[in-house]
Amino acid sequence: MWLFFVVNLFLVYADDTTHKYKDGESVKVWANKVGPFNNPLETYEYFSLPLCRPSEDQLNEKFSTLGEALQGDELVEHTNVKLQFKVTEEKKVICQQIITPNEAKLLHNAIIQQYWYQYYVDDLPMWANLGKVVQINGERTSYIYLHQHFTIGYNKDQIVLANLTVDNEVPIPLEGGQLDFTYSVTWSSSIIPYEHRFWRYLDNQFFEHKIHWFSIINSFMMVMFLVGLVVTILSRTLRADYQRYSRDNNYDEDQELVEDSGWKQVHADVFRVPPHPAIFCALVGTGFQLMLTVFGIIITSLLSVIYASRGALLTMGIVVWAINSYFAGFYSGNLFASFSQISPVFSKQWIRTMLYTALLFPGICFLSVFLMNFVAWGHHSAQAIPFGSMVVMILIWSCVSFPLVVLGTMVGRNVRKAVSDIPRVSQIPRHIPERQWYLQRSVFLVTGGILPFGSIFIELYFIFTSFWNYKFYYVYGFLFLVICILIVVTACVSIVCTYFLLNSEDHRWPWTSFGLSSSIAVYMFIYAFYFFFSKTKMSGLLMTTLYFGYMGLFSFGFGIMTGSVGYTAALLFVQRIYRNVKLD
Repeated sequence: MWLFFVVNLFLVYADDTTHKYKDGESVKVWANKVGPFNNPLETYEYFSLPLCRPSEDQLNEKFSTLGEALQGDELVEHTNVKLQFKVTEEKKVICQQIITPNEAKLLHNAIIQQYWYQYYVDDLPMWANLGKVVQINGERTSYIYLHQHFTIGYNKDQIVLANLTVDNEVPIPLEGGQLDFTYSVTWSSSIIPYEHRFWRYLDNQFFEHKIHWFSIINSFMMVMFLVGLVVTILSRTLRADYQRYSRDNNYDEDQELVEDSGWKQVHADVFRVPPHPAIFCALVGTGFQLMLTVFGIIITSLLSVIYASRGALLTMGIVVWAINSYFAGFYSGNLFASFSQISPVFSKQWIRTMLYTALLFPGICFLSVFLMNFVAWGHHSAQAIPFGSMVVMILIWSCVSFPLVVLGTMVGRNVRKAVSDIPRVSQIPRHIPERQWYLQRSVFLVTGGILPFGSIFIELYFIFTSFWNYKFYYVYGFLFLVICILIVVTACVSIVCTYFLLNSEDHRWPWTSFGLSSSIAVYMFIYAFYFFFSKTKMSGLLMTTLYFGYMGLFSFGFGIMTGSVGYTAALLFVQRIYRNVKLD
């Protein structure tokens, strides 16, 4: 609850706007961005086009929060459009824009690419098309809309509705000329409560479609099947194994060699330290950090109207991620300390583990975003992250995330040192016998992500559509259920695969359980390819780079999260079954 209060304080009360007006009081219109409709992230500053840019002495840029800067919002007051609370205007001139042939060509190309633009009035977004294309004698002629009509609804002293329509289309003078931009305003009383003014932006028919409910039910059926399978393994198969291993050794040697096989045979190797333990522990710790971040975002979104604030979701995600760095350090430090107890030769690598935990995931994200920024800078796009925002991100990591990782690592190591129950492993690794092809580790790694991906496939479609098709995602209750289902499915698949792996006398389960659970990232990225080519009309170097760059980071982070869940479930399963066996 304290996290919810802090995040909302940081996001909401950073703006001193009261959202209450007196009759006749000035209402500011903020111009945000402009860009091609088919490329959601290819956006540019609104006044980068010749659209009545205010004079330098009247230029007023709104302070951007971290989330706004990262998602490319650059609000500039449109001082040429003057709105007054409850004052209707019939028709007023915005400006008489003189355009050169080069500027006319710029506007022509923008309209050919179906450019749209966005305004804000009292934090309510409005969209409109820049113009339209008309076919005349087989040639495309671009028309620009010169008149903007604002329809503003109010409830007492607050604005509850804002809409923008455009008309008066004229052909662009390609040889240069004058464009007379005008606007009008209509104010009307509304019964919409101020708290519900964003509801009109929510696509209820899309997000609350019956297929959404069907996907949840289908996922629940999958969970019941997998849980039943795991219970069967634990209650019947393992019980039979326990009874076989507990029999008196009164049969001949040949019979013993035949019967005494399976997962018990690797008891001296099952707790062996996996290869590259520092990287392994860092990945597992980072996965738990990301999982806590996801749940923190979902729970906070359920308790507040997060979609109503520009950049709020992104800012909150960064804050929650930074705070949860402590748990990444704690889990990775605790896990590495347990490995050090088994193999003391690794004990001096705990600092390396701590650095991997603090640097691995944020370093990959920073490097990827930095490379994408080069493309955005080359296109002069608003999606290019400002240098100041990058400095803020580095400060958040160095002043919050990194110290918390160090603190968590110290606490996790000390907590583990108090544990005296240390598993024993043999000095020489056991030889792994030949197995059937379907028991190979590569098969588990390829197929392990199929069922987890199937449990979230439908929800991914809604998430991708909302992000890439101008929709507000608000069904966080559905998302909470889907993530819980995903965790259960991932844990069950990991347990079942680990059992079959150990039963084939292969003790290399830690990396296998992590890898098969994280393979969902591969299927998510493949689905991102499918979505790009079949569900969108995106094109161009900038949009393609940003789409696949962000989808790659999204899939990578999701894979680390599910990998940690799968490894933890397998670890608890292994500890449980070997605790109940009397070993020779």
